[in-house]
Amino acid sequence: MGQMVPGGKRDKILVVDDNKVNRVLTIATLEGEGYEVVAAASGEEGLRAFEDERFDCVILDVNMPGMDGFAACDRIRSTERGKGLPILFLTALRDVDAFDRAQAVGGDDFLTKPVRPRELAARVRMAIKLKQFDNELVALVRQQQDQLLRAELQKERLMAFVVHDLKNPVNAVGLLAQRILREEPLSTLVRNAATQIRAETHQLNRLILNLLDIARSEEGKLVLKRSSVEPLGLAEEVLREMQVAAAARGIATELSGQVRTVRWDADLIRRTLLNLLENSIRFAPEESTIRVILSEIDGLVEVRVIDSGPGIPVELRQKVFERFVQVESGPQGVTRLNRGLGLTFCKLAVEAHGGRIWVEEGTPGAVFCMSLPAGDG
Repeated sequence: MGQMVPGGKRDKILVVDDNKVNRVLTIATLEGEGYEVVAAASGEEGLRAFEDERFDCVILDVNMPGMDGFAACDRIRSTERGKGLPILFLTALRDVDAFDRAQAVGGDDFLTKPVRPRELAARVRMAIKLKQFDNELVALVRQQQDQLLRAELQKERLMAFVVHDLKNPVNAVGLLAQRILREEPLSTLVRNAATQIRAETHQLNRLILNLLDIARSEEGKLVLKRSSVEPLGLAEEVLREMQVAAAARGIATELSGQVRTVRWDADLIRRTLLNLLENSIRFAPEESTIRVILSEIDGLVEVRVIDSGPGIPVELRQKVFERFVQVESGPQGVTRLNRGLGLTFCKLAVEAHGGRIWVEEGTPGAVFCMSLPAGDG
């Protein structure tokens, strides 16, 4: 909670952000923690407020028309009152270059949007408390914090570069496999190998796109591209694409149900279904059947992917949607793994549509369910 300063006054925070929604959310979060908050909609307005009043902490957006957050921070730091004042950057620019600029102008902390209210309150509280400690200790704590954050941002940048660089060779391999399949005559061995190569490149391409979309979501840049979609037709298309992988394990697929035309991001939901089918095929017993059922309940379109592989205990059913989670289940200790980001992407895509995704008991097996609004129909 916000601390009382001598004289019974509350800690006062200056929030500078040109986006009204972000400003209101930040104010509500901090006032809820007991702070007194003054808001400004531009760097220039923030500087005027800083000159007129005394603050215990300043929170700056970066991208603002006119004077940006970096310039505002530099101006505040150039004043006597601003030298020891905690200054936090709250920005959508999650990259090493923005972090380095924030450090160069004297920023004390660097938070990326969308920020969780609890995290924002904790970081503000910590920044204000650090003023009370020995300067050498504060410098050491901030140095370690900065090193960790910079390493994380560098890792994310490297991942983005690797993902982008992978797209071209993966697509090239897939095209070569298609070219081979157009040649006649082909031996059964060559045809099967080329078909498998094409299926594997499709899976690799999905992984690459999942990584890109998860990164966009973390940066607040994942935007839905809605269009009219026939859910049954989309599901049929997905089942055809997964036919090779299913047939390789002797697994049959069944599709049933009928729902109205919806307005979804067809590519995101298509890849969500592909990831769910791939997961079920991986864990379903050989010679078993995977069922996909579509229905409409209270205006929501529900899709269920049902397999007879190892189930997932109730207490672990949300964890399977987290990154790189391993889940053990079954009477013989059978292991069901989320080895990558497929199910994480599914949760991201469904929630971006305003829907939800969950797991139910299949007796035996697991039932992956997703429920989404139909959109504008």
